[in-house]
Amino acid sequence: MDAGDARDRVLTVPNVLSVVRLVLIGVFVYLLLGTQSYGWAVAVLMISGASDWADGKIARVMNQSSRLGELLDPAVDRLYMIVIPIVFAVAGLIPWWIIVLLLARDGILAAMLPVLRSRGLTALPVTYIGKAATFALMSAFPLILLGQWDALWSNVIGACGWGFLIWGIGMYLWSFVLYLIQVAMVVRQLPRVPR
Repeated sequence: MDAGDARDRVLTVPNVLSVVRLVLIGVFVYLLLGTQSYGWAVAVLMISGASDWADGKIARVMNQSSRLGELLDPAVDRLYMIVIPIVFAVAGLIPWWIIVLLLARDGILAAMLPVLRSRGLTALPVTYIGKAATFALMSAFPLILLGQWDALWSNVIGACGWGFLIWGIGMYLWSFVLYLIQVAMVVRQLPRVPR
C-alpha cells in the first residue's frame, strides 16, 4: 500500500474510536438528562477522554493516520466542547453565562475562517494554551458531576472540578486573545489568494 492509499483509509482503529466517541455523546445526553445517572455519565466522559487520547496515540504509533481521521477527530472534539457544557447547563449543574462565553469564543473564531481562507490558510496552528484549556475544561465536567453526591469526598472533588472549570475558562479566553493576534498578523503579512 503506497502513502496515498494509506491516507485514504477509512477503517482504522483511530477512526473507529472517533465514531465511538461520537456515539457516546448521545449516550451521555441520555444518561444525564434522561435518567440522571451521574455515575454512568461520568464513566462515559472518562471513556470518551481516554479514547480521545488513544486515537491520536494509535494513529501515530501504528501509522494509521488518515484524511478522515484528521477531519473526524477535531470535529468530534468540537462537538464535545459544545454539547457537554450545554447539557450541564440544561441539567442546572453550571450557569448559562459560562456556556455563552464558551460558545461566543468559538463562534467568533469560526467567523474568522473566511479571513484565513482568503489568505490561503485553512486554520491557525493549535496553541499549547488552547490544548491546556480544552484539557482543563474536559477534566472539569466529570469532576463537577462527581461533586453531586452529598458526601465530603464528593464536595472535595466537586470543588476541584470548579477549579478546573475556572482555570480552563481563563486559559480558553487567553488562547482566544492569542488567536486574535495571529489572525491580525495573517491579515497584515499575507496577501489575499486569488480565487
